[in-house]
Amino acid sequence: MANVEKILKEKRTALGLTQDDVAEQAKITRPYYSQIEAGNKRPSPDVAKRIAAIYQIEWTIFYA
Repeated sequence: MANVEKILKEKRTALGLTQDDVAEQAKITRPYYSQIEAGNKRPSPDVAKRIAAIYQIEWTIFYA
């Protein structure tokens, strides 16, 4: 899952967003988002879709 973490961090920094910003937009907590970005947690499909929408990526990337 290392590619996912890299993509999430690159997209977030390219958009000038903090983990707090992404978590707020995705309607999740920052600690939960942090664990997703670090590769320690896999989001539910609903959460994956919300995060993917923020970054304009395919939500299934979390399950590849």
